[in-house]
Amino acid sequence: MIDSKLFYPLQVKTSEERLQFYATQFSLVEVDSSYYGIPKPETTELWAVRTPAGFTFDVKSFSLFTNHPTKPMSLPPDIREQLPSNLREKNVYLEQMPDELLDESWDRFRAALEPLRVAGKLGAVFFQFPPWFLPSSRSLAYVEQVQERMYGFQIAVEFRKPEWLDARHRDGTVAFLRTRDIPYVAVDVPEGHKTSMPPTFDVTSAKLAVVRFHGRNHETWDLRGVPPNVRFRYDYREDELAEWVPRIKEMERSAGRVHALMNNNYSNYSVKNAMQLEKLLEAWQK
Repeated sequence: MIDSKLFYPLQVKTSEERLQFYATQFSLVEVDSSYYGIPKPETTELWAVRTPAGFTFDVKSFSLFTNHPTKPMSLPPDIREQLPSNLREKNVYLEQMPDELLDESWDRFRAALEPLRVAGKLGAVFFQFPPWFLPSSRSLAYVEQVQERMYGFQIAVEFRKPEWLDARHRDGTVAFLRTRDIPYVAVDVPEGHKTSMPPTFDVTSAKLAVVRFHGRNHETWDLRGVPPNVRFRYDYREDELAEWVPRIKEMERSAGRVHALMNNNYSNYSVKNAMQLEKLLEAWQK
């Protein structure tokens, strides 16, 4: 988005200036950098200070906590140094982490989000589980553990395995999330792929509903090892965004608050489509 020179004014050059300008255009942002490393509390405190009242940050969970492979270098240095030597040279997975280091990692993550929470600017913490996170009692128990670990914070859950919503599991998945008052993150993705979640918009929490738009690029959806700006490169047509307007309005009736986020992060596609969706929602009101 910076390289495209289509969103930020030319005089806006620093990360501080970019955040401040962004906050004049939108009242919500998703933080993805937290997936790649736990931010420092000093950093999130600056985010809170540099944005106006009413601005909201949705934050993506650190990769380790969602069963994704995590590079040792992305761990806080002192935690990385305490890893057993055999875990320092390759990706680390959740089940490999020593209990005390895992507990400390969770503590650091919560501490990182605390400045936003105290400022009233933290929305939801997204736990996006990978395709190998299968529907099972063990997986549900882990989601419960995540919610307990994040006590005092609003979490939301996104699944990437379609079986979570197939005929066998759908009712149980929705009932579980509703019982725990955990928002299900609805997604817009290319349909017809093995990893394509259905475009459902079930509301599973009275507090919040979430939609994330990942684009509909069939050619790149199944690519692995490519950067997000390749896989999610897609410029939505207005009629495609319009499909979601009545759905979002229906979600709003049940949840009261809906966060719609664009993850089609190539050039200025995300902000352009967000503005289009905003106008469509405003027109629906009239």
